Amino acid sequence: MALQQAVKQGKDRFLFEMATGTGKTLLSAAVIKLFLRTGNAQRVLFLVDRIELEDQAEKAFKKVLANDYTTVIYKANRDEWRRADIVVSTVQSLLVNNKYQQLFSPTDFDLVISDEAHRSIGGNARAVFDHFVGYKLGLTATPRDYLRQYDRAKPSTRDPREFERRMLLDTYRTFGCDDGQPTFRYSLIEGVKDGFLVSPTVVDARTGITTELLSNDGFIVEFTDSEGEDHKESYKQREFEKRFFAEGTNELFCKIFLENASRDPISGEVGKSIIFAVSQRHAAKITQILNIMADRMFPGKYQSDFAVQVTSEVADAQQFTTQFTNNNLLGSGNFLPEYKTSKARVCVTVGMMTTGYDCPDLLNLGLFRPIFSPTEFIQMKGRGTRRHDFLEEMRDERRRAELGPQPKDGFKLFDFFANCAYFEEGYNYDEVIPLPQVAGEKKEPSIGPGPAPVGIYEHRGADILATIKEERVGAYGLKVDRMFFEHFAESVRDDQEVAEHVEAGQWDYVESYVKREFFDKPNSEYTLDKLRRAADVDRRLSLREILEKAFGLIPRFKSKDELLEEEFAKFLAEHRPEQPEIIPALKTYFKAYVTSDQIRHIIESRQLTQLTTNPVFSTRDLRAVPDAYRKIIPDYIKDYVSLNQFAA
Repeated sequence: MALQQAVKQGKDRFLFEMATGTGKTLLSAAVIKLFLRTGNAQRVLFLVDRIELEDQAEKAFKKVLANDYTTVIYKANRDEWRRADIVVSTVQSLLVNNKYQQLFSPTDFDLVISDEAHRSIGGNARAVFDHFVGYKLGLTATPRDYLRQYDRAKPSTRDPREFERRMLLDTYRTFGCDDGQPTFRYSLIEGVKDGFLVSPTVVDARTGITTELLSNDGFIVEFTDSEGEDHKESYKQREFEKRFFAEGTNELFCKIFLENASRDPISGEVGKSIIFAVSQRHAAKITQILNIMADRMFPGKYQSDFAVQVTSEVADAQQFTTQFTNNNLLGSGNFLPEYKTSKARVCVTVGMMTTGYDCPDLLNLGLFRPIFSPTEFIQMKGRGTRRHDFLEEMRDERRRAELGPQPKDGFKLFDFFANCAYFEEGYNYDEVIPLPQVAGEKKEPSIGPGPAPVGIYEHRGADILATIKEERVGAYGLKVDRMFFEHFAESVRDDQEVAEHVEAGQWDYVESYVKREFFDKPNSEYTLDKLRRAADVDRRLSLREILEKAFGLIPRFKSKDELLEEEFAKFLAEHRPEQPEIIPALKTYFKAYVTSDQIRHIIESRQLTQLTTNPVFSTRDLRAVPDAYRKIIPDYIKDYVSLNQFAA
């Protein structure tokens, strides 16, 4: 076994890279049993980042290990967890008010397993993971190969793929796999070859606009404003639905999907499907269009039950996902009474059904939006890879005998944004459907006028400035600032919707909800800029950090220098200079490169003479840095350090 071999080599950190659907949780159970049985562990902690994965893991461990070991969910057994052999918990449950430090000693768990490792140990969650000593095992479904190189000449780029790349690289490094080779790997190709999974038929249907959205620079629009000035604007994923999703394009995507979707082998109707939309508003629109079209294609069969919106703003959405799996969403057996399959054929979602959702009889997946995260792409695609025999739902024994086995041998992946082409370069597409031009659609969409001219405001009023005074605000800010922040924190904590999704670790939804319900309201007192000023930290805080502080997931905001010290400590842990006396020079260089655009430009352009008069990092400082580290440090920072957090 690869893990046993790694232990023999003296390693205590391991990474398993396994395709979605190949049994990461089951294999974890085997590893847990091995460690407990051999005495290498007395108690195991299994970390996840979402509540539904917590329940799923507990059920799996109890099913396989119940005869030998006890499994509990920490949140439901806060006073009893010490009696258990395996403790399952979300990272958030341990982070709140620093419970992991107050209630657990570093030796309480001898083996810590991190499910979807790059998520469950990312950001502040890393502190929980590092708190415990002993063996560490990370699980991931995302191969490192899926991460393409972002533009290294622009290390401060905000391309979302840059952040994803750094997270995954850091995950491999954290688990001792610096060379990119995991301790154990089982790919989708191997799973298909061994008969455990099925591969997709990719239906590649695209327009020029949708393809350009996935370029390295985003979708570029060039235009001339009313003053005759030329402009170039780039739109990323968040702008797409707002700027480009015309009614005709939505209808065209739905038409292509319905006309080409795989059919259920027994009932002949459109196979069960999941469509991933841009936003909740977009999901509602797609659901409406699909129901209208289905009513025309199959008169009297569905009555608006063909497609269902399954997003967090819909009541009972979580229950819908279970009913869809169990083939009773809005009824069952619509075409054949003796055949139990969901009356609702399509669930339209945004992110609810991407991770940990198991519905083996899915036959179609629709990517109705661009995807910038390789992890998200892997998870979405993985929803369709499970094997299934459709005969299981046939309740008429005579018909079962007539039909014989009806195995699922594949599924269709409708890709309208060249996602597969981006993440799987060289993929052999099975179907290519060029989309016709939508009536009235233009190659370059019209956009509003350019930015307003910037000028100087000349005051001509009767009132004038009488006095002015400068006063530096202390480290804790003005009282009014502290009260403002505390009032915001209390408001979001009292919002049940926010609290529930923070507990579930659904941060994308939480941030979107807070922006919509707290920031974008008429006359709202809260804005992100105001909260940043109230926090009085010498760097740019993210909304997630602010919310983590509000919910007690972090005790305070770290200063710029504290973060720099942490990042430099990680660098030293990896590179371990043989000459300790050079460490101060390396630290000066490291901090200057991270925090100064000017220093980065000078180093990258090799215009080193400009350092002679530079007050931040001088020629003397550079001479103290050994030649090898002059390249090692910038390369490390580009790969592992996010520069946005250090902006003022």
